[in-house]
Amino acid sequence: MKSVVIGTAGHIDHGKSALVRALTGTDPDRLTEEKARGITIDLGFAHLAVDDVALAFVDVPGHERFVRNMLAGAGGIDAVMLVIAADESVMPQTREHFQICRLLEVPAGLIVLTKSDLADAEMRELTRMEARELVAGSFLDGAPIVEVSAKTGEGLDALTRALRETARGAPSRGVDGPARLPIDRVFSVKGFGTVVTGTLVAGVLTPEQECALLPRGRDVKVRGLQVHGTSAQRAEAGQRVAVNLGGVEVADVTRGDTLGSKAAFEPTRRVDVTLDMLEGVRALKHGARIRFHQGTTELFGRVAVAAPRDGVGDASEVAPGASAFGRIRLEAPAVLTRGDRFIIRAYSPVVTIGGGVVMDPDPPRGAIRTPAGVARLRRLDPMSSPGPDAAVLQFLGEAGAAGLSRSTLVVRGGLSPVEADALVRQLAGSGAVCVLDDLLVLPGVLDALAERLLGAITAHHSAEPLSGGLPREEARERLFDRASPVVFEHVLARLEAARRIVARDRLALAGHELALSSDEAAARDILERIYRDAGLAPPELTAAATGAGVAPAVAERVGRLLVRQKALVKLEGLLFHAEALALLKGEVRALKEAGSTPRVDVAAFKARYGISRKFAIPLLEYLDRERVTRRIGDVRVVI
Repeated sequence: MKSVVIGTAGHIDHGKSALVRALTGTDPDRLTEEKARGITIDLGFAHLAVDDVALAFVDVPGHERFVRNMLAGAGGIDAVMLVIAADESVMPQTREHFQICRLLEVPAGLIVLTKSDLADAEMRELTRMEARELVAGSFLDGAPIVEVSAKTGEGLDALTRALRETARGAPSRGVDGPARLPIDRVFSVKGFGTVVTGTLVAGVLTPEQECALLPRGRDVKVRGLQVHGTSAQRAEAGQRVAVNLGGVEVADVTRGDTLGSKAAFEPTRRVDVTLDMLEGVRALKHGARIRFHQGTTELFGRVAVAAPRDGVGDASEVAPGASAFGRIRLEAPAVLTRGDRFIIRAYSPVVTIGGGVVMDPDPPRGAIRTPAGVARLRRLDPMSSPGPDAAVLQFLGEAGAAGLSRSTLVVRGGLSPVEADALVRQLAGSGAVCVLDDLLVLPGVLDALAERLLGAITAHHSAEPLSGGLPREEARERLFDRASPVVFEHVLARLEAARRIVARDRLALAGHELALSSDEAAARDILERIYRDAGLAPPELTAAATGAGVAPAVAERVGRLLVRQKALVKLEGLLFHAEALALLKGEVRALKEAGSTPRVDVAAFKARYGISRKFAIPLLEYLDRERVTRRIGDVRVVI
């Protein structure tokens, strides 16, 4: 059964709640104050099954003081019932609610003339005409107009049929993306705990599912679900859902929070957008403080106007009826994806002035009012680049060596996983992107990294001709610090396959060979002889070099070479000849082979080999590491 969320819209006292009550038998006015005052203050909910469709109604308040509550309900609807009292016709909140629905691009709807029993034929016809004038050229142009009376029941059957057809024609929401539930109510149920409700705008929820409560990032678990008031084992996008949550108290949740799939969303405070102003409002000044409404979220923020969308005029303001590119800096984090539509209201006086579309929910820091910044925003504009290709390539270019994962592409690109996979196949097939496991990187980025690495290896060979190459880990940390390990390994494999480098523990240019100068060759022979003769009491390198007349710089280079060639072994800053260590291991093992279980302490070891503690401790610890001995307290036992 297809599920569709129907929102009411219209002026106060035009009969929205009475209409929902007459259709469903459920009173959407749930607050004591609402019943006492006879007006809707907050959101109300009801549902109705009609043949093959399940209708979930979100009843919104009509009073101008409660537009913020209306916005919390309007953000998740699939279709709207624009309610106009036949005896009063179009009123101020009729216009504001309609403009909000238009800015949010509600895809479908119909017009309902209520209180038809209170208006004569002439008045009803006048109201019809004014309603048509209001919606001309909009998504409601040509929509059905149904006359009803909640009091007498006249027209309710016709309205039910019209709602069914409207619901059948409304687009379905995708269920293959990460779950995203903007929360519009939170309360506690005795014996169950915390319950949140909202319209599931994307994905699927199931019992025991691990989720995140955003923007605070708290881990929660779905204990149970209700869809249209009935327990369910699965909730899908497009349904009104009540979720019993584990791991959180009522006091820790509020309207405007989002229940989302774990690790799927990253809250943001900075968002690049298009800005669309209503006619007849004050111009939106650059730097103005605004009220930002998206889904059930209401936040304060400041607008930076980048440039007019049509290229005409300056960026000091967005004029009434005009459109511009901009960046909104929010005063608190929000959960947003590319393609989300939002409403902006003036900070004071609090009136709806426009809306827009999220182009990038996580833009890089930097100026947006420069030619380069404006050009970037134009590339992201869904009107100039209707497909996702341009935006995704822009995001990948900005990500650089870090690349983008497919899951990030889904959220930042405003795509479903199926759409993202299809786009990746298309871009990879054309050579526009490289796919490394789950990571997407631009080929140009990999080319630049490869050239940078070759340059670093070449420079290292020049500076350290005896080193054998650039240490692998040093190359990764210095040149690939923002990159995933898979990017580093891909570049190495690519250069090796092209026979440009040899990659081991050190990275060397293919064909590179050690070329010792005559001084270095002589120093190698001298130093190796000194350390071979020194046995287990070797000198410091500088002392050995000075005594042999070897320049200190040459000695340092040659010493490192001998260590890499394993002729010398460094223990705690001391250099020992490998032959001396091999002889030591053989002698100690021979003690075991003699048939005893010898114990060796530091004093005995020093006495046996005639060395000081300075040499004895590093040597004994070396024997432990080589599994020749095992330390037990203050002594060693030969293994």
